Amino acid sequence: QLYYTGKLTGSILKGNLYFIGGGDPDFNTDNLSTFVDAVKSLGITRVEGNLYADISYKDSLFWGMGWMWDDDPSTDAPYLSALNINGNTITISITPDVAGDSLKIKLIPETEYFTIKNSSKLVDKVKNPFYVIRNYYDRKDEFVISGDINKNQQSVARTFNVNAPHKYFLNLFKEQLEKNNISFKGKIDTLTTPPNAKQIHTFSRTYGQVIKELNKNSNNLNAEMTLFALGEKYFGKPSTASKGIKMIDSLIIASGLNPGNYRLVDGSGVSHYNLVTAELLLGVLKYFYYEQPELYRLLSDSFPFSGVDGTLKNRMRGSAAENNVKAKTGTLSGISCLSGYVNAKNGDIIAFSIMIQNHFGKTSRATGYQNRICEILAEYE
Repeated sequence: QLYYTGKLTGSILKGNLYFIGGGDPDFNTDNLSTFVDAVKSLGITRVEGNLYADISYKDSLFWGMGWMWDDDPSTDAPYLSALNINGNTITISITPDVAGDSLKIKLIPETEYFTIKNSSKLVDKVKNPFYVIRNYYDRKDEFVISGDINKNQQSVARTFNVNAPHKYFLNLFKEQLEKNNISFKGKIDTLTTPPNAKQIHTFSRTYGQVIKELNKNSNNLNAEMTLFALGEKYFGKPSTASKGIKMIDSLIIASGLNPGNYRLVDGSGVSHYNLVTAELLLGVLKYFYYEQPELYRLLSDSFPFSGVDGTLKNRMRGSAAENNVKAKTGTLSGISCLSGYVNAKNGDIIAFSIMIQNHFGKTSRATGYQNRICEILAEYE
């Protein structure tokens, strides 16, 4: 939501703008433009005030319990915020410019928010390895580029997480304002929206959209924001992971099991502190099928379809299981899981949960076993 305080005098806003974060994990720069349009619709051409992020929706913890420091700056470990944008990621594209004896560096989306420290060299023969990273060791939204890059090298593109999503969000908004000839010279900071603020625009999406991205592409940010949404809905602001997990415990009880037998600490399963069983996942899958038929359809349709889309797009093709399995993958180092539903040859729907841990070597060995089990279930008469 976007609010303002102060007075609108002609085309000048003598006051502040406040973005209130609601945890939307799929919000992107295209969605941000709807807020710029809303500001333009008020006839504003200059903002004589500041731009604030109201991130009171959730606590200040940017990662889940037990997340690993060396997962930074991977996009699989997104920084968690009330104000998310572009999955809290940024892509840097680097292309050798032989004529100019330099590098063409482009950020996607284009922004001046990030600083870039480039000490790399264009060479005919590489002696020092080429290196590009977001400066995660100093927790900065800054890129460090070093080493040698061959003059004949094709473009290199890397995507990283963002250290401060709310600052990234506000800077992208500020830059969009300026591109639309709306002047802003104030500061960017965090502040809770005052009660007398007036609303400019609201953006929302259905959870049906969020869960599709979550399950089809195994999106960790969507999973974590789901947990915070549960916490905020039932226990208020600021939401926390522990508040959301109380509702997961309620689901476990509804599934006929005891939450005291398991340990859950985050929404995505990134943490190695989580302790669950195949029995638990199977119980939840059966609960939705028997007790929540409408939610079952929403859930099962959000899963990847074998051989068709998402994380199962290239699996089980050419077998009886192709397009007959709707299931969610779960992968960590040494761990490979698959849980969901399969349509058997006799017309039955079979719920299943396969959990493989402590495997060594290529993950394809573990997924191969899962694929074959699914094929056997699909062929069941």
